[in-house]
Amino acid sequence: MSDASASPELGKRTATTNRSLFDYYSRPKFYKALPISLQHLLAMIAGVITPPIIVAGVVDATDAERLLLIQAAVLASGVCTIFHLYGVWKFGARLPAIFGVGFAYVPTLVAVGGGYGIGGILGAQLIGGITMMIVGYFIQYIRHLFPPVVAGTVVLVIGLSLYDVAVKYMAGSGNPTADGFGDLMNWAIGGITLVTVLIASQFGKGVIKLSAIIVGIVVGYLATMLFDAMGLTNLMNFSSIAESRTFALPRVVPFQLEFYTPAIISMVVICVINSVQTIGDLSATSVGGMNRELKTKEMTGGLLGNGLTTALSSFFGALPTSTFSQNVGIVAMTKVISRFVLAIAGVFMILAGLSPKFSAVMTTIPFPVLGGATITVFGMITMTGIQLLTKDEMSARNMTIVGLSLALSMGINQVPASAIEQFPQQLVEVVSGSPIVIAAIVAFVLNIVLPNKSLSDEAREREAIEAAEAAEDSVSHQPGARADSAS
Repeated sequence: MSDASASPELGKRTATTNRSLFDYYSRPKFYKALPISLQHLLAMIAGVITPPIIVAGVVDATDAERLLLIQAAVLASGVCTIFHLYGVWKFGARLPAIFGVGFAYVPTLVAVGGGYGIGGILGAQLIGGITMMIVGYFIQYIRHLFPPVVAGTVVLVIGLSLYDVAVKYMAGSGNPTADGFGDLMNWAIGGITLVTVLIASQFGKGVIKLSAIIVGIVVGYLATMLFDAMGLTNLMNFSSIAESRTFALPRVVPFQLEFYTPAIISMVVICVINSVQTIGDLSATSVGGMNRELKTKEMTGGLLGNGLTTALSSFFGALPTSTFSQNVGIVAMTKVISRFVLAIAGVFMILAGLSPKFSAVMTTIPFPVLGGATITVFGMITMTGIQLLTKDEMSARNMTIVGLSLALSMGINQVPASAIEQFPQQLVEVVSGSPIVIAAIVAFVLNIVLPNKSLSDEAREREAIEAAEAAEDSVSHQPGARADSAS
């Protein structure tokens, strides 16, 4: 690592002359930075556009509203990334990390959107962003309340709760009552996309491997066009591209913000949990890319900045923002930490976000293609949760926290509504919409109230029990003890 990397002030002074890819404040030559920037762009683009498409389907958005949601998500992701790279006052992580509209919120967004529409999502998001800033301010004092066993449980439930979304999409739509749902050709397209993603991710090299999801989407898209031309399917509709404008500025408050208590509670919980995930991603970035531990200032700035962008995004129709774990992996693998490299990716996102035609092209991606491409992402989210869990030892205490949180969250989410309708209405609306809320609450409370016993503590308890039993057996076998028993 260069001296500029170790000394921020030196790095700032030499930014114009330092051409290293491996220094945060350097400015490499554009032709060297561009390929790595495109890797980051390809790695994040599917994650950015899919949540607004999913939410648009849930809230029955019109084509124009769906275009607007995608445009706002892409634009917000670019702005958010650059904001965190360069920072403003105490806001911004100032680390080589990509931020944008992410998957972690999707289950909660689906639950809130299904009950309260896009206005309910954005209103709750505003409060959630403010909450995230509060967490960022106090995180150094409460960080111990969110150990890996709590964060991992919630991330695990996030992944598990997304599977039905991907499978429904592979079947043809997010709505099981839609025409053609379950058609074999839908499954064929979804299967082609999924297999392509697997081949690219496991056997590909370089950019192909890093952009496996995009490769799968392209192949699935082309396969759908071929099937449409053969008359086997009728999934492609390009009318929105011709009707959309080439350039358009973002609209302020395109959707009326609405505030509902159950929606706000759900969003606040997921924003707090996402704060824990953000800390994990930023820690992985600093350790994997910069060979040092995450600084408190960077952690606080990252959470404050993410809360600010999440809150402000609600006024422009953009969904909540978070770190992108796949881009953290690129940084850790390549060791390229120049913010100039990542900023190029952010600029490309901003340019794409200013073009409704780009958003219109994204809306033509068929549901089976999205399902086949994203089911692997959802699986990786699940595995990320498991990785977090394994950072803590699997003591009886921790297994109780994980097991009970999973059982209650997934169980309550799957039973008929009549099973919990006798509880207060607001409580029913909060817990029935998303299993993440239940998992977060149960794991958080159990982590506080259960005695913190390690595997060695539990082993000592068993040894004490065995010793006590042995002593009791020894007493019972003494002659005096037998005579007393006989009398």
